[in-house]
Amino acid sequence: MAAIGNRYEFILLFDVENGNPNGDPDAGNLPRFDPETGFGLVTDVCLKRKIRNHVSILMDGKPGYNIYIQEKTVLNETNKLAYKEYNLEPEKKKLPKKEEDAKKVTGWMCSNFFDVRAFGAVMTTEINCGQVRGPVQLAFAKSVEPIFAQEISITRMAVTNVKDLEKERTMGRKHIVPYGLYMAKGFISAPLAVKTGFNDEDLQLLWNALSNMFEHDRSAARGFMSSRKLIVFKHDSELGNAPAHKLFDAIKIERKNNTRPARKFDDYSVVINKDEIPKGVTLQELM
Repeated sequence: MAAIGNRYEFILLFDVENGNPNGDPDAGNLPRFDPETGFGLVTDVCLKRKIRNHVSILMDGKPGYNIYIQEKTVLNETNKLAYKEYNLEPEKKKLPKKEEDAKKVTGWMCSNFFDVRAFGAVMTTEINCGQVRGPVQLAFAKSVEPIFAQEISITRMAVTNVKDLEKERTMGRKHIVPYGLYMAKGFISAPLAVKTGFNDEDLQLLWNALSNMFEHDRSAARGFMSSRKLIVFKHDSELGNAPAHKLFDAIKIERKNNTRPARKFDDYSVVINKDEIPKGVTLQELM
């Protein structure tokens, strides 16, 4: 299947109720936020992890849809598979000397791993499969309003050792955001898609993952997280018909009632100013 031939931008709105959408290990696992404004943040790495996990569950090892970056994967062992496919002997930290062979191993990684094809990868480890710049890129998601990070005390009923049976229950802490609505902005480049082979089937899988990636990512720490709205801008051309910022500026998130804190998605309205969308760009509301 041929690579996509159009540029895309997209906005994903997702929310969290009584959970920590993306803790910062350097700050005691507090929810990430901008200290100057108080707006919450979720990293691109966090969102890509959820996309990878969803694709892994949905495709379940289907050829061409393996995941390169996953827990406890030894990347050098994975990279060896590309050399084995073409009966090549890897040279430490170097690509094959023949340009044709180098393209083969990098191309094999793109064709076999969805996340390499979509997000790109730096595969210049001891077993070198090259470096790929992916067509799908995400910026940090940011909350539409400042968040309130609340610290909750919890108790532990069980003990580890018999000697601790008579001790008081141990205390712990967990951090939650009572409610936060976040906006993530994404970009898809058609010229880069040609280089990795990212095609329309991959694109539909990406939309599916963005819409459903929280459904199999439940935990007490993350509370209740949901994808709420996915808005896609499709350009008529591969290079694009309008700057991304103009398209994003056409989407406004407004509070319906400012007399109390927001506690649900229905406390906001999503306003799409379609008159501001330039000619040559089609707006699609996928959820």
